[in-house]
Amino acid sequence: MNSFRHRHRCVLRVLRLPAVALLITVAGCSSADDSASAAVPSPDAKVAELCRNLDKVLPAKVNGERREDPEPASALTASWGSPAIILRCGVPQPPKMVDPKVADGHDPDAVAGGVNGVDWLMEKQGDEGYRFTTANREAYIEVRAPEGVDSSSVLIDLAAAVKKAIPEGIAS
Repeated sequence: MNSFRHRHRCVLRVLRLPAVALLITVAGCSSADDSASAAVPSPDAKVAELCRNLDKVLPAKVNGERREDPEPASALTASWGSPAIILRCGVPQPPKMVDPKVADGHDPDAVAGGVNGVDWLMEKQGDEGYRFTTANREAYIEVRAPEGVDSSSVLIDLAAAVKKAIPEGIAS
């Protein structure tokens, strides 16, 4: 269902209800049934081409969840499950990637490591889960895994596609 039309109908229903029913209806008009959304990165042409190559080889399932791409549709984004595991390709280098505290292992909210031949920076995002960003690849790929998702399974499931589509090197 078109999320705009769904929200619009919910607003119309809300306008006709007393205050007590308002709270119940607003909960029913939440975006839980809407698809995920993700900001589309705007990388240079070379990185965008790498990201399009990645999109072609991404797995149909990640962490046992079926792929259902976020809005707006783009070859630079993908998602699986609900709450969504979201991948964005062509993002800028995260500031923590060059933070000496991370490299020295003195930042408890950011840890570097590798999974099946792909290096990642893992950053805790409060109660929202984790953000992983590839390192030592020609494009930065960000993966957000919500709290409660087996993030190691997510990274294992994505490793083969990342290795196939994004060459090792330094992203520009």
